[in-house]
Amino acid sequence: MEKIKYGYLMPPDWSLHGHGIDQLIYLVHIFMVALFIGWGIFLTIALIRHRQRPGHQANYESATSKLPKFIEVGIVLFEVFLLVGLSFPIWNRYKTDPPAAEDALTVRVVGQQFVWNIHYPGEDGKFGKTSIKFVSDFNPLGIDPDDPASVDDFFAVNQFHIPVNKPIIAQISSKDVIHSFGVPVLRVKQDATPGMAVPIWFTATQTGQFEIICSQLCGVGHSLMKGIITVDNDEDFGKWWQEQPRPFKKEAPAEAKVDTVPESEATKG
Repeated sequence: MEKIKYGYLMPPDWSLHGHGIDQLIYLVHIFMVALFIGWGIFLTIALIRHRQRPGHQANYESATSKLPKFIEVGIVLFEVFLLVGLSFPIWNRYKTDPPAAEDALTVRVVGQQFVWNIHYPGEDGKFGKTSIKFVSDFNPLGIDPDDPASVDDFFAVNQFHIPVNKPIIAQISSKDVIHSFGVPVLRVKQDATPGMAVPIWFTATQTGQFEIICSQLCGVGHSLMKGIITVDNDEDFGKWWQEQPRPFKKEAPAEAKVDTVPESEATKG
């Protein structure tokens, strides 16, 4: 499966919610370009018209035209429209309208210098309890091996597999410092803060592999903190899911071997 090439423009949108975000980004950039051109024209005219030259004396009286004030008020009103009319509704819909838990795949994404730990709840859909006393190289998330809910849990490092066209709820947190979980093609970005679990949700609409990037300067290995998110079709995801080892699953004890008298011996005498 080939990794996507971003190019110099906006990365492709492979998420269900990305359309609204892209529209807002394009509108803000168009507005900023218009402001840049407008102020550039105004500055050029002012420099030429009011330059020092023979036979002209500086006028220190304020301009009486109200046009600049009307333009400034118009700009302010448009910025309020961008914020209240567009930004807030998109943010509100994304933050307050999560998918139903029974319809989504819920995972934990835990940042750590300098890797991403992905914790899957297993078939029961329940995460095992975690505690700092269980943290080790073998168990980086501190999952309680004695918790019944941990039996089918598993985790991956820098490998985040999700199914296509299925809502994903990711609980973003950190073990040490502030990181930032970001997947540009899915229009996902959320700071990972120690002591907090911040939920985000998204739905990938195409299969492929993308980079997980950290955009917070989190230490000397920050530039190396990259993971891979793989969007699989249902068949490939199911196969991958079944292949993952369950490190906390206790093997059933072998049945006790009972000594029996061979039938031929039992019939003798």
